Amino acid sequence: MERKERTAQKVEELFHSPAAGKEGTDPEFMQILQGYIFGDVCYTGSLDNRMRELVTITVLSVLSTLPQLEAHVQAGLNAGCTPVEIREAVYQCAPFIGFPKTLNAIQAMNGVFTRNGISLPLPEQGTVEESRRFEEGLELQAPLYGTEIADKYTWLPGEFAQAVPRFLTQLCFGDFCTRKGLDGKTRELLTVVMLAALGGADLQVKSHLEGALKAGNTREELVCALVHASGYMGIPRLFNALNAGREVLA
Repeated sequence: MERKERTAQKVEELFHSPAAGKEGTDPEFMQILQGYIFGDVCYTGSLDNRMRELVTITVLSVLSTLPQLEAHVQAGLNAGCTPVEIREAVYQCAPFIGFPKTLNAIQAMNGVFTRNGISLPLPEQGTVEESRRFEEGLELQAPLYGTEIADKYTWLPGEFAQAVPRFLTQLCFGDFCTRKGLDGKTRELLTVVMLAALGGADLQVKSHLEGALKAGNTREELVCALVHASGYMGIPRLFNALNAGREVLA
């Protein structure tokens, strides 16, 4: 199949619409965009449409590009992602991009859900009790990352030497990773993509690549996710992530 045919097929699968033609103000740009993302990248590697859309939704949430996020929430639904899976992919961005940007992404996502007749709020996915946030978070964190953060930040003054690692365990792992809706393997893969899209987080990219492998992802799946993200986060951030993780991925 020629690239134009691949592009048309993938755009129809994801958006239920034809690929870009000569219409609009910038048809040449849209043809280049769609040819790269939907004609080249989407046909390279093992990830299916559903996982690729979760990757895309994650990157667009990180970048806070809300019109494109809305389009890909719809594409995610079309690709077979459940509303809960999409919501969990957006929710778990919060510790990495902050709560305000995540709230913006949630609003954009919920607008798409509403237009699709999906009742809100979605079913609750939380599993952890308030008093168990640290213990249950640590149960998920320790097998993947050990005591790396606690060991690195013993130099912090006063109560912060214990508070900072504790907050990370309680928030990232206790509040979010204990939730249902996405399995641990998927959450770790999406975390790698998040960090790559952020830029300037090379140490964390390497650490989370190692964690993602321990969670069951293959090297090929992780590279595929990063390459897929390149059309949204840019080629430099792809190469930064690949270089940061070279020892892990090679």
